[in-house]
Amino acid sequence: MHVRLLGTGAADGWPNPWCSCASCSDARSRGETRRQTSVLVDGAVLLELSPALPPDGVSLAGVHTVLVTHAHPDHCAPAALLWRHWVLPDERLALAGPADVLEACRPWLAPGAPVDLVEAVPGRTLRCRGYQVRVLPADHEVPTVLYDVAGPDGARLLYATDTGPLPDAAVEAVAGAEFDVVLLEETFGDRLDHGTRHLDLAGFPAQLDRLRAVGAVTAATDVVAVHLGHHDPPAGVLAERLARYGARMLPDGAELDVPARVARG
Repeated sequence: MHVRLLGTGAADGWPNPWCSCASCSDARSRGETRRQTSVLVDGAVLLELSPALPPDGVSLAGVHTVLVTHAHPDHCAPAALLWRHWVLPDERLALAGPADVLEACRPWLAPGAPVDLVEAVPGRTLRCRGYQVRVLPADHEVPTVLYDVAGPDGARLLYATDTGPLPDAAVEAVAGAEFDVVLLEETFGDRLDHGTRHLDLAGFPAQLDRLRAVGAVTAATDVVAVHLGHHDPPAGVLAERLARYGARMLPDGAELDVPARVARG
């Protein structure tokens, strides 16, 4: 499995273009910009319809499946479907997400377009051209799902944003999964009074502990924090904090090459 991080930022990116806080100023001084969180798997499965263009040199022409977590505009920007239609009008696409995501996307599809809209309901398993995708519940302000993606080679990815503390049903569903990669949101850093259904530097390690306790995260799992923003400390400090929890942060455009499970026995 090849995982490309198209974006790793929160809704307003990082740095927020309107902000001059210490975290934004640090990012700006280093020339590091984070787009809204989005991920490409094997050039074939796209997680989120981001409003941001992919990093330079990344093509989405091979995407056959799009998995959207929820209808907030940093995750569901359906104009992207129009851009695709202009160049790939006859190529079939499957787009999965909660019902309000499908309703938001429907007006952007041409009549008769070969786009299959699939409702993502927690507990459902989707089969997408060799990929098995399990839909998991999230805890967020609007109907939201998380995705457990198993590739044709058996490698397995957990995509978990946006959510507050993971619902018990989500943790139970991934017991024993031994994920190769976990992309877990960490939006608010040391700001613990945000009052939103997101994770921070208190909730993030707590959720990892829960996933480790059921065998979903192991010593071999690559845990990467995503949905990062200016409520976090500057990147150097944040990287040190995440390392304490067995996690790391990566820049937009980073690539992860995950060995096939069949090859590892």
